Parts: sequence; C-alpha cells; structure tokens
Amino acid sequence: MTHRAIRQDLSARARSSPLRVAVETFCLLGVAVLAVTPLAASSAPPRRAAIVPIHGVIDTILAHTVERRLEDARRDGINVIIFEMNTPGGAVVPAVNICRMIKNLPKDTLTVAWVRPEALSAGAMISVACQKIYMSRASSIGDSAPIIALPTGPVELGPTERAKAESPVLQEYRDSASANGHDPLLLRAMVTLGESVWWVEKGAERRFVNDEEKKKLIDDTAEVDRAWSLVTHFVDPISGARRELVQPIDGAETLLTLSQSEAVAFGLAAGLASDESELTDALGLGWEPKRLDVTGWETFVIWLNSPFVRGVLMAIALAGGYIEFNNPGLLVPGIVAFIALAIFVGAPYAAGLADAWTLVVLVIGLLLLLIELFVLPGFGIAGITGFVLVGVALIGTFIPRTPGDPPFSLPDTDLLWNAIRTAILVMSGSTVAAGVGILFLMRFAPSLPGTRRLVLATPSAAMTPPAMPSDRGAHVGDIGLLVTPLRPGGRARFGQRIVEVQGQGDFVDSGARVQVVAVEGSIVYVRPVEDLA
Repeated sequence: MTHRAIRQDLSARARSSPLRVAVETFCLLGVAVLAVTPLAASSAPPRRAAIVPIHGVIDTILAHTVERRLEDARRDGINVIIFEMNTPGGAVVPAVNICRMIKNLPKDTLTVAWVRPEALSAGAMISVACQKIYMSRASSIGDSAPIIALPTGPVELGPTERAKAESPVLQEYRDSASANGHDPLLLRAMVTLGESVWWVEKGAERRFVNDEEKKKLIDDTAEVDRAWSLVTHFVDPISGARRELVQPIDGAETLLTLSQSEAVAFGLAAGLASDESELTDALGLGWEPKRLDVTGWETFVIWLNSPFVRGVLMAIALAGGYIEFNNPGLLVPGIVAFIALAIFVGAPYAAGLADAWTLVVLVIGLLLLLIELFVLPGFGIAGITGFVLVGVALIGTFIPRTPGDPPFSLPDTDLLWNAIRTAILVMSGSTVAAGVGILFLMRFAPSLPGTRRLVLATPSAAMTPPAMPSDRGAHVGDIGLLVTPLRPGGRARFGQRIVEVQGQGDFVDSGARVQVVAVEGSIVYVRPVEDLA
C-alpha cells in the first residue's frame, strides 16, 4: 500500500461514525487487558515449600532448633512450611513458643501440619496452630492434657494445679481454633475432662455440641418437632465405606484422640497424605519440598543435655575432683574431672539454653573459692559464699532461656520450678553415684592392673608405701613426717608406718613435721609442728 493510500484510509477512519470508534477502542482495551493479565499473574511469588520435622519429645532445645530452621526458611524465600509431626508430646512452654513462632510467620506463608504418624499432647497443640492439617494413614492426634513430668516419672495433678496448668493450653487452643477455623469444642476435648462431645446434624448441617446443648436440641424436644439428631455414620476417607459412629465421640472421663479417618471426617484435617508426593499433590506444589532437618551438632547437643548424661558428667567431675584433691600429683583424675565439668557447664550454652547470668555467677563463685584456698587459708565467708554461688550456677544451667527473651531473664514460673526440681534430682543422684564410685575405687582400684600402673607412674606414689589404718599407725600426740603434700589430705610417716592424714585448712609441703591432734574413726587430723603452742 502506498503512502497516499494509507493517508486516505486514515482520513476515512477519522470520518467514520463515533459508534465505530468506540467499538474499536473497546476492542483495543480488551486486547491490552488480556496481554497484561498473564504478566500480573506471573509476577506472583512462586510457592516454595520446606519440611520442618518435629520428632521426639518437645523441649526447649527442640524449640531452639525450630526457631533456627524457620529463620533459614525465611532467608531462602520459603512460603509453604510443612511441619512433619512425629511426637508423643513434651513441655508446655516450648510447645507454646513454637506455636507463636508459627503464628508470627509472614501472612503470605502457608503453614501445614503433617501428622506422620502421631501428634499427641504438645504435638497436637502445634498441629492445630497450623492453617492446614494432613494425616498419614494409621496416624493419630489429640490427648493434650498437661502433666508434670520429672526424671522419676509423671506427677499426678490436683484440681487446682490441673486448672492452673490447663489455662495456658486452653488459651492457645482457643486462639488456634479462631485463627484456623477449627471447632473449639473439639479442641477443648483434647485438653480437659468433665464434658462429653456429641456430633449432631440437621439436614446437611453438622456440628459438635456438649451435654447441655445436646439436651436442648434433642433430649428436651419432642420427636415430631425434633430438627436435630445424632450423627450415626460417617464416610471413611480411606476406604470410602460408611462407618458406624459411636456417640458421644468423647466422654466426660476421657481425652479426645482422633484417628486419621476421624480427623478428616470431623473436619479437623484437610485430607490424607502418606508420602511426600501425595502431600505435594494435595497442596498443589510443583516440586518436592526441601527438608530442614536437625543438624548433627544439634542432635549431639540434645544428647549431651539429657538429664541422664548430665548426671553422669557431674558424677565423674565429683569423683575425679575428690580423688585428685586427696592424692595430689595424679593429674589424670583432675584432668578428667575438669573435662567432665566443662562439658556439663558448656552443653547448655552450646544448645542456647543457659543464660549469661549462670556463667557470671559461676566465675564469681570459683574466684571466691580460689581466694579462700590460696589467700585466706581456712574456710570462712569467702569459701562458703563461693561454694553457694557455684552450686547456684550449676543448678542455673538447668534453667532454660526462652527463645526470643533478652539475656539475664527468667522463664515462666512453672518452667522455672520444674527446671529447679530436675536440677536438684540430677545433682543429688550425681552425688550419690560419685560416692559409690569413690568407695568402689578405694576398695578395688589397687587390684586393677591399669590403676596400679597409673598410681606407680607418679613419683610420690612410687616411693611411698601403702598407708596403714589409723588405729595401727597413729594416735593423738604422735609426730610424723609428711611424705606427700597436705592439700588438705595427704600421707605422713609415723615410725615405720604410712598413714592417710587430713589437714585443717592449710596447705603444707612434703617433708614438714606434723602432729596428730585428733582421730575420728579412720580420719587422722594433723597440724604442722611449728603451729602448735
């Protein structure tokens, strides 16, 4: 077409009717909208998913690992977080903290609980905090009544204690029911006793009611006027068959625990998913989610912080320290005791549990003990204060720091007292175990080849004959010669006999003359001769 023809065509279009111009303009706008719409849709962020396993007992260490993994997910741009639940439950406070982490995620983040195969007690609380719940085949959720669990076992709660313990749990369940559309009565039945739960229907409408509502809707209504009735059957989502329903679905003396079929039929769970492919299909994800597991270091730290392992470490530290203190120069028991104590104190810091105040108190206590030993001989105010501070610091390492709390802060009162009780039980058990270990070593160590070589490797021990019982070698008033340093325990020669002796505060070098000032059972107390009047 020539330039002249184009100009003529444009002139003809300009002279066309206004209606034609309007139609052509509308068509052009429609084409523009269709062209822009795919661009707008493509600008939406892609759905990137990650699986955060929550396995085993829920405690403060696990809560810290969840916090770390959620931070990693946010940095990676994850906007679908799947919590793989396989837990019998755990402590209330860490579970509540995890629930708050979930609810404080960005609004565009979809949270999913994948029960595989159980989410009981605190695990159920975390599951209902998520926006969606999926059940694997042969799984269960519920039974969330709070208990007091000690190393010796669970403790029965009285009515007042139970009401106090249930209060924060019920509040968390109410908040989750409101936020995620779960039935509040169904969730309450998982926590508390005293009321039954019934499933009733009116036409296509179904809902859960307690005894009072059921009485009003069904029992007190004449049969001819009755609009509501009990649900008698439900469709099993696995087999598709109709299953008979036993009413009430939860009695007044039981805690509600749901199977996978019941959870789906009752509307608590969105569906079933037994593997990752089924879950990704249900969620409409285009690829398999990334797994954010607990690291090997975190697993090791969790093991180190178990009450049993910490108790063993403390027993080793006490036994090794006692042996080194009463047999100066052996070194090996002292080194072993120092390493055990360092791990005992360091494990909670490695897990992010212990607060800075415990370290400050421990350092002050150790400094006071050193001052008492080397600057102010005896055992006075500095020594007693230092001993108390060290004990407080060691107990303080059992008191967990709540995620997000500032340093030098104490946790919830219930968690604080539970931690103190656990610390006292572990420390008491460690002391008893250390005493038994020391008695065993005193009785059998001389006959063990390895121990004999260890003792003979020390010069003072190699040149020193075995000590004799006090009633055969030393009496009040006897004067002898130290063959080992007195710090404050040691050995002294009285005639031809070597006797275990105990000083009264001062450290005395070997070779000094000492006199027996008291004999109490098998313990011989001595003082340097120059200190006697």
